[in-house]
Amino acid sequence: MFLLDDILLSPLHGVLWVAREVDKAAQEELANESGTIKADLSELYLMLETGRITEEEFDAREKVLLDRLDAISDGAVAAEEEEHDKEDEEQGEEDKEGHEKEESEKRLVGVVG
Repeated sequence: MFLLDDILLSPLHGVLWVAREVDKAAQEELANESGTIKADLSELYLMLETGRITEEEFDAREKVLLDRLDAISDGAVAAEEEEHDKEDEEQGEEDKEGHEKEESEKRLVGVVG
């Protein structure tokens, strides 16, 4: 019965694997974007110190970059919490399946033995 379930659910497992890979790639891209924003901030500070931009320009650009960085950070925290919840849910399902299998094996042993 479990083999039949595995065969029938294999397309779903494939789709879930693809979704996880896409999510992983998106997370990596966000991490790279965070690094890019930090580099832009460093360049912005350098431009201010060398006098290439005014204090007002610096404040405006810095606000935009920091807002983007905050949005990325907030999204990453929410994604990590969501992933942790999914892992807990999957572990709970595996525990339930394992418990059901143990119970059925005990019943079989009790009947046969």
